[in-house]
Order: sequence, then structure tokens, then C-alpha cells
Amino acid sequence: MKARWEKVSFEEYAKGKNSNEAASYNSIVLPYRATKGSAGYDIATPIALKFPEDSGKIVDLGIRIFLPIDEVLLVMPRSGLGFKYNMRLANTVGVIDSDYYNSDNEGHIKVKLLCDMPCEFNAGDRICQGIIVNYDTAEEEEITKSRNGGFGSTN
Repeated sequence: MKARWEKVSFEEYAKGKNSNEAASYNSIVLPYRATKGSAGYDIATPIALKFPEDSGKIVDLGIRIFLPIDEVLLVMPRSGLGFKYNMRLANTVGVIDSDYYNSDNEGHIKVKLLCDMPCEFNAGDRICQGIIVNYDTAEEEEITKSRNGGFGSTN
């Protein structure tokens, strides 16, 4: 089975948003690779973003990803934005585990972007990238715990 990008439901995306903000659901673009040789899937913002100098924002991307059990999604800013604006993720690299897909929040991927220089992005502009990576595990006892939630959900 292959990884699969999806939008979260409108109800999940609209949580905590007013009706104008929730209307940006229609602007969600599923991540895509720009070229045959691209490792990363470009991820776009569904809303316009404005960063004053030395600022940060949490961006609800409105997307989720189904991953086979031995794959992980690594999320990072697009390299050009890092060079141009010193843009980075607050947690350096986002790690989206395969079991995040089934969380109560539908596996809704969000990023917190930090930016040192003023910049603006339109809805649909690519702001970060995701790389799907296979991984292996060490010999260990059987794990029975399940995830439910995002940032810090496993303590």
C-alpha cells in the first residue's frame, strides 16, 4: 500500500475559524512533487500569510497523509525560503508518524513557521515540503500504546 494525501474534513478544518477563514478550505491544494526527481512534496498554504520581522505563525494546512506502518513524513520549510527569509519550523523538522492519520483531529497537519525577515505569501504559495521516508525499528518488546493527537501527544 502506498502513501496517500487527503484533505481533512471541512468540519475539522473549520474548528476555531470564522466563516471567512473557513472558506479557505476550498483553497487547499494537495501536496505534489514539482519534478520527477523531487524528493519533497511541496505543501501550500491555504490562506494568505504575512510575517512581520521576527515573527511566527501556526498554519492549519488542511491536509493529512495516510502512511504505511513503516513510513514517516518529515516536514521542513522549502530551502529557498530558509535562505531568503530565514524561515524555519519551530520544531526544526516535523515528524508525522503513520498512526497520526487516525487521531481525533483526523491527522490534520499544522506547522508553526518562524521567520526573521518580513515576508508575505498568497493562498496556494508553497511554504514547506514533506518527504516520505521508510524506516526500520530495533528489536523491542511488543508496543500496545496508540496515539491520539498531534504536538506532544505521546508526552
